[in-house]
Amino acid sequence: MSPLLLPAADLVAITLLTLGVYFPRHRRRDLVVAYLAVNVGVLAVATVLAGSTVGAGLGLGLFGVLSIIRLRSTELDQHEVAYYFSALALGLLGGLGTDSALPLALMALVVVVLYAAGHPRLLRRYRQHAMLLDRAFTDEAALTAHLEGVLGARVHQVTVQRVDLVNDTTLVDVRYQVVEPALTRFGAVPR
Repeated sequence: MSPLLLPAADLVAITLLTLGVYFPRHRRRDLVVAYLAVNVGVLAVATVLAGSTVGAGLGLGLFGVLSIIRLRSTELDQHEVAYYFSALALGLLGGLGTDSALPLALMALVVVVLYAAGHPRLLRRYRQHAMLLDRAFTDEAALTAHLEGVLGARVHQVTVQRVDLVNDTTLVDVRYQVVEPALTRFGAVPR
């Protein structure tokens, strides 16, 4: 196997992941740059480490250190964390991979899994929002009923983050399922 095959495969995989999957779905240009830069940096360091006696152990340590530094520097959504770790993993696979086809298959698997798991059609009716309501709710059943009416959805979970009785507001984190329009015609929310 050519020594340039794995780095080239990594560059193809990270380009597909960031420009073919991530950016068209999420439109955060700053993270495209971050994912590409982290991947190429890890690839370069892992490639150099693969030829030394310290090898994979130091590479995995690098993976841990980079993830801690990056994740502490800014708030990322969970899907962005998944792309971030995938960019790191692709770089390690490309730099520390063996002469077998396994690293190539694993790179493809990472890209395919993120494409499929984050596809807009998968679980498309399930949502999560933080909402500030213009009414103070102290009764969870009344809160859930109110949210179902406002959202036109079936509420699965409500976490009250703050109730302000003075300003008459409630801050909630709500997870819900959007109801199909045909089912809401008669005002029924399926359970």
